[in-house]
Amino acid sequence: MREYQLAGLNWLIRLYDNGINGILADEMARACAATRAPPAVPDIRCAQGLGKTLQTISLLGYLAEQRAITGPHIVIVPKSTLGNWCNEFRRWCPSIRVVKFHGTAEERNEQKLQLVPGNFDVCATTYEMIIKEKSHLKRFRWRYIIIDEAHRMKNENSVLACVLRSFSCNNRLLITGTPLQNNLHEARALCHTPPLSLASHAHARLAAVGAAQLPAARGVLRQRKV
Repeated sequence: MREYQLAGLNWLIRLYDNGINGILADEMARACAATRAPPAVPDIRCAQGLGKTLQTISLLGYLAEQRAITGPHIVIVPKSTLGNWCNEFRRWCPSIRVVKFHGTAEERNEQKLQLVPGNFDVCATTYEMIIKEKSHLKRFRWRYIIIDEAHRMKNENSVLACVLRSFSCNNRLLITGTPLQNNLHEARALCHTPPLSLASHAHARLAAVGAAQLPAARGVLRQRKV
């Protein structure tokens, strides 16, 4: 791994240790400038280009090898990148047992036989399957919910966003190449995707800001004391 990828991995580990959800994004917006957020508020880091997939897989590998935390985790990605994610898991961390959950109804019924706690570590699936198979996937208590191309979650009222908020998990990680872009509504939507019970008051105030600029809204989150 490159130096900045190791730095990103260490940052992800610190998030886990402190019980903080995070957004891992490319270096594309001023909103990704160094932000210090209180616990239970998602932290944001620029991944400086390529390598977000590797950093994410390395986090799950670290948890498995060093903390004996093997899951279950769920990785939610666009259909076009599902195969690549599975290949990257096999390439970089073959000890992690990945179940690819996608296909016809008959194929999914067979795959469900593999989705038994203790028999797999990661379920790799797509946005469409989250919606179609929500009743089955909601049965699990996920360690990590990881969402790739998370800028699609900028509409907090979308079916996908509503379904994901009903899932039970310990931690969430959003991965995006197009982060906040100084848009208050999009920032609030992304920050609302993980369960933020301790930050609910801060988000209520953020929603009331309305047309205020993102830096000012970010200050609202900083004022939240835990």
